Amino acid sequence: MRWARNLAIFFLITTAATCLLADFIAPASYARQYRDLPSATASRQHLLGTDDLGRDRFSRLLYGTRISLLLAPAAALLASLLAAVIGGIAGFVGGWLERAVMTVTDLFLSLPWLFLLITVRALLPLNVAPIASVVITFVLLGCLGWAGAARVICADARALSHADFVLLARASGHDGWRLFWCQVAPNLKPILYAQFWISVPVFILTEANLGILGLGVAEPLPSLGSLLREIGNYSSLSAGVLPFVPLIVFIAVVSSFHLVLTKEELPV
Repeated sequence: MRWARNLAIFFLITTAATCLLADFIAPASYARQYRDLPSATASRQHLLGTDDLGRDRFSRLLYGTRISLLLAPAAALLASLLAAVIGGIAGFVGGWLERAVMTVTDLFLSLPWLFLLITVRALLPLNVAPIASVVITFVLLGCLGWAGAARVICADARALSHADFVLLARASGHDGWRLFWCQVAPNLKPILYAQFWISVPVFILTEANLGILGLGVAEPLPSLGSLLREIGNYSSLSAGVLPFVPLIVFIAVVSSFHLVLTKEELPV
């Protein structure tokens, strides 16, 4: 099924490139309202019609997909870096530090992660600027999504700390943080790379859940989550297939990530 993986890669690259060029491709700004054309059907001017406020659906889909495709990798990068530092150091040092870190990660993993994320986000101000809401969502996803990757990296760091080349380096006079950064950390890159790509579709799904609940990216800035939220009203259900295009794009993006990951040989 190599063709399926290649097709998924092509779709993701094409989608990302199109969304990055949204400023040139979109027929209008994501916030512009055509007040005389609310809930309009598809036309030459509005390829996917307009929403209840008269905003061009195609423009909002381009900008919303761009936000989600940029937000999810950024959050995955933050979570992976936290997992590398916390899990890597805990596994290398071992002892009480490893037991303490594993206890914290067990606590994080035992709690309903989405409910914890919703609770923390709900405690923060809701009437924030759109750009600030993007930063808040990105930081929350990254800071609360590191636990699973940290356990994997901690186990690998523990195994590497007893590897022959590490023992040889220790016998040659390398010790402490120098031993960790020069010998252990470089060998954690493959598993860290895998954890990063595994986290990206997870964070796309999580952002969509937050957006559907109104706790994600603030209006008028769109994201896939906020676009999916619009499907919940009756006018969208009675407007045909056009309001469901963001849902189709969302399923295609997440499925493509999973296709790429399942077909790629990831380190265990």
